[in-house]
Amino acid sequence: MSWIQRRSRAIAPAALVAGASLVLGACGGDDDDGGDGEGAQELPAEEASGELEFFSWWTGGGDSEGKEALLQLFQEQYPDVEVVDAAVAGGAGTNAQAVLASRLGSGEPPDSYQRHAGAELLSDIQDDFVEDISWLFEEEGWMDVYPEALLEQITVDGAIYSVPVNIHRSNLIWWNPAVLDEAGIDGPPATWDEFLTQAADLEAAGKTALTVGPLWTQQHLLENVLLGELGPEAYAGLWTGDTDWESQEVTGALDMFTQVLEHSNLGQAAADWQPAIDPIVDGDAAYNVMGDWAWAYFETVQGLAFEDGYNVTESPGTEGVFNWLSDSFTLPVGAPHRDVAIEWLRLAGSKEGQDAFNPIKGSIPVRTDADACNNLANEYNKLLRRDGAAAAKLVEHRVHAATLAFNESRHVPGGYSGSCAPAGAATASRGAMPSTAKPSTAIILRLPLTSLLLCVWPPEEP
Repeated sequence: MSWIQRRSRAIAPAALVAGASLVLGACGGDDDDGGDGEGAQELPAEEASGELEFFSWWTGGGDSEGKEALLQLFQEQYPDVEVVDAAVAGGAGTNAQAVLASRLGSGEPPDSYQRHAGAELLSDIQDDFVEDISWLFEEEGWMDVYPEALLEQITVDGAIYSVPVNIHRSNLIWWNPAVLDEAGIDGPPATWDEFLTQAADLEAAGKTALTVGPLWTQQHLLENVLLGELGPEAYAGLWTGDTDWESQEVTGALDMFTQVLEHSNLGQAAADWQPAIDPIVDGDAAYNVMGDWAWAYFETVQGLAFEDGYNVTESPGTEGVFNWLSDSFTLPVGAPHRDVAIEWLRLAGSKEGQDAFNPIKGSIPVRTDADACNNLANEYNKLLRRDGAAAAKLVEHRVHAATLAFNESRHVPGGYSGSCAPAGAATASRGAMPSTAKPSTAIILRLPLTSLLLCVWPPEEP
């Protein structure tokens, strides 16, 4: 057996209930150090034993390497602890979240689990599934090295419930330089109108202009088409009610999205984001819109060199905009091995841990003092992370927490600048979603059926 005991499940949506049972059956543990919400002194390595079960949706190439590096580092520091990589594949985390919800509701939590920082964790907080770990932030000095705006957006009623480990950028377009050369195209499109022009040339050359994967990747594309067409302020206004969904500019942006999809492989959409990128790698397609986690797939899985085998820039219309999201780790109430889980969180929030995790994940450390920020070696990171010459507008990525983001009863947290975000970054304001922001049925019907989920509002409470 490898240094990590793997409990990875590839689960189709129809098999989620069965999958939950499989994971529950495989993940029993001692109940020897259940939590009481209090802090804990640092556990010496020689005294640490038992198990650490970390639950996530990071399974495929380009997703799991950073997680594995961090788990490996933890294993080296705590050799007597059995590390269990309990990962559930598929759906950008939707399958994993369904399994996790079953476990949390049944009182069978893992020792720690992955959530996106912000709105996605709110239901777990309200259901008392996670501990307040504000004391850990104070004890480790993280209040001094995490961006103030980030601390504000992860604080709920004066308490903090997760440890953010990175900042991802969503609004990127990846391409194969050789495919553009073959079609006589000088470079990537600066606007979506320009993409439509290029698409005709690419298709004349026998190439697919744009690839997509499962539903969430199409939502991801919709989000960034809206951002590119509307700009950051009007885009943010979609979620505050300041931008009218039935306005001419919004309906025009939705029409643009429909036109963009007409030049994609929607009819043969891939099963996940990695196989959606494979036609780019193979030279059969030109473009894919995906977050910066795709870097790890191009570089570490496919072994391609930046600017030679692949290239990347901001998605059309979003130059100077940073569409962000952040992964974070939790301490569940009733964690079977609470003391060990706390040491895992200490590592995740540490400079050493974030320097190990982020360069491989393709993301930015949250800590302002991280060496992975100050010593970025690859040219991709230098291009898209270190350019502080112009201020960036920050907007919140909403695909992975779409249901919560559309719930008007919950607050949508604001943006923040991390250790490698462009200097002087400005934050687009957001707040609770008023009911007036809900798109009408007429607007929803303008979207392709495969992308309706992003605009489905939760039912209004009676």
